[in-house]
Amino acid sequence: MEKYRWSEEIFDDLRSNIIAALDLSREQNDEEVCRFIEKEVEEYSRKNLLTLKEREQLEHLLFNSLRKYDAIQELLEDPEVTEIMINGASRIFYEKKGKLFRAQTHFSSEQKLGDVIQQMAGNSNRMVNEASPIVDTRLADGSRVNIVLSPISIDGAAVSIRKFPQTPILMEDLIRIESITEEAAAFLKVLVMAGYNIFISGGTGSGKTTFLNALSQYIPREERIITIEDSAELRLVDKPNLVRLETRNQMFEGVKPITIRDLIRTALRMRPERIVVGECRGEEALDMLQAMNTGHDGSLSTGHANSCRDMMSRLETMVLMGMELPLTAIRSQIASGLDILVHLGRMRDKSRKVLTITEVTGMQEGEIVLKDLYRYVEKPSDGETVCGELQRVGTLFNQEKCKRAGITLPGTGE
Repeated sequence: MEKYRWSEEIFDDLRSNIIAALDLSREQNDEEVCRFIEKEVEEYSRKNLLTLKEREQLEHLLFNSLRKYDAIQELLEDPEVTEIMINGASRIFYEKKGKLFRAQTHFSSEQKLGDVIQQMAGNSNRMVNEASPIVDTRLADGSRVNIVLSPISIDGAAVSIRKFPQTPILMEDLIRIESITEEAAAFLKVLVMAGYNIFISGGTGSGKTTFLNALSQYIPREERIITIEDSAELRLVDKPNLVRLETRNQMFEGVKPITIRDLIRTALRMRPERIVVGECRGEEALDMLQAMNTGHDGSLSTGHANSCRDMMSRLETMVLMGMELPLTAIRSQIASGLDILVHLGRMRDKSRKVLTITEVTGMQEGEIVLKDLYRYVEKPSDGETVCGELQRVGTLFNQEKCKRAGITLPGTGE
């Protein structure tokens, strides 16, 4: 807190005085806490002649320290901050408009950081301690949180927070920022409505979850949707028949963990018309493919990969984690279950774009056959901004689902 007129010691003393004045025998609301803070700051201000602005700053910091997330609260409230990284109590970094900065604020101690971590985990009924030092959780606003405690994290507890917009990003927003063209978005809308199984791939930070959420908005309003996630991040708007499922860690002895595999299996008994899995990263890929192959058309999911072809290889590996099967059988499951791959990328100017839309057309000589339908073509540019366009390079081969649904593909007249 070097940028303020008061020292950390004075701040800690004020905070201790407020805690001592609070009636800890009962739950106190924010207004009551604010009154104690104002009283303490007023007394301090009389002796040290703080300006009105300084008083407001001090009251705000004390409130964040007592009731919110202390040193990172202002970053959480900043809508332009997309990611917050805590590397121990004294080093906080954040991403804003695609660039990394070091925050001037920090936690007063590792103990205070530990208190904030327990608050984060507790708010979504997760437990993190020495016995379980790694946990994924989320904040009330849907922000995704990963926590790694010391000594696993050698230089102090590490916390990574991926923030999401207060209002969900829709496909119209992605078109406006040129992540996808209007033509390609209309094409994907038809595929979602017709019940094609779509898998979204991309690297870290490429916007997979955001795109999945935008794509899910095209699911017809009257259909029953089951979403399955490690930490609930998807926010589907105007979907009345929606069930959201979230995994559970083993919080203490005797409590059974609930995995993505468990949730996919139970979702099949819940009369789903659409199953949306936030991310496949392990053996649950087998259950996801089996769902796609047993009449649950229109399923959606995401996965980490550098290209559509890489995603096929990763899916093969993930299926093998769950069951020893011949490679030919796995590829056959993938080829018959998946219809469309959408690959996203983060460009050098930090923009996120759809790079390819690819159709899985089947098997040939033991290999999965992929056919690009749209491909991003970059144009020469003098500046740092990446210029280009998602161009149509092929026609959908399997149009059977469109015909069954009575939907016409845009631009085909069929």
